[in-house]
Amino acid sequence: MSKRLVALGDSFTEGVGDDDPAAPNGVRGWADRVAEELAACEPAFRYANLAIRGKLMGQVLAEQLEPALAMGPDLVTLYAGGNDLMRPKVDVDALTDAYEAAVARIRATGARLVLFTGVDGVEDPLFRTIRGRVAIYNENVRGIAARHGALLVDMWAMRQLRDRRRWAPDRLHLNASGHTEVAMAVLDVLGVPHPLTATELGPREVLSPAERRSQNLRWAQEHAVPWVRRRLRGESSGDTMTAKRPTLEPVGSAALPR
Repeated sequence: MSKRLVALGDSFTEGVGDDDPAAPNGVRGWADRVAEELAACEPAFRYANLAIRGKLMGQVLAEQLEPALAMGPDLVTLYAGGNDLMRPKVDVDALTDAYEAAVARIRATGARLVLFTGVDGVEDPLFRTIRGRVAIYNENVRGIAARHGALLVDMWAMRQLRDRRRWAPDRLHLNASGHTEVAMAVLDVLGVPHPLTATELGPREVLSPAERRSQNLRWAQEHAVPWVRRRLRGESSGDTMTAKRPTLEPVGSAALPR
């Protein structure tokens, strides 16, 4: 059983979309849920989460890898590259070459490592436009995991994550239901029994074309336009943020709800 978990990455691992005012940075997320279940099995368990929203692959590796390795974790989770894939241009092979170098360093310590593929966004117009590059990224990640003996959570194959009802209103981040699905997948890959269960969503709501247009317009005004403005100004949503759990601490020290 793991005793020291360090989570690295961007908004996905920070927990954005799963709002919780009682949690650090105001978000909970799949990594916190995984840590809670691991802590329930191991009294000496400690958890750090260095992920910060908006970070590109290079920033995640440059800013988080060394501090993570210095903590001597026996379990690491790493996801990065999603923000790069949303940029107008990206060299996916160069992106994952840097990723693989980091994976090799982590695995050289003997720590178990969990990697992730990207989600299949076929049901969302925004993500559908980058579906091809995400698929290439995923194939590269699968190869990296196989070469270095890393565990893999294949979110592309998790068809339940295609359902946009498991996503936050910004359409970019998973909501509590989506984060729970990922937490369950991580725990399953680790071989850890858990009581987490999927949220039953029921039949989908049927919207008229007018209702769909209204929803899309509201989303554009509330989320898309601010996102574009930040990009034009060279800003990121994480510029003023710090890691929610910068050091290894007991899970209960951050008052995470079960």
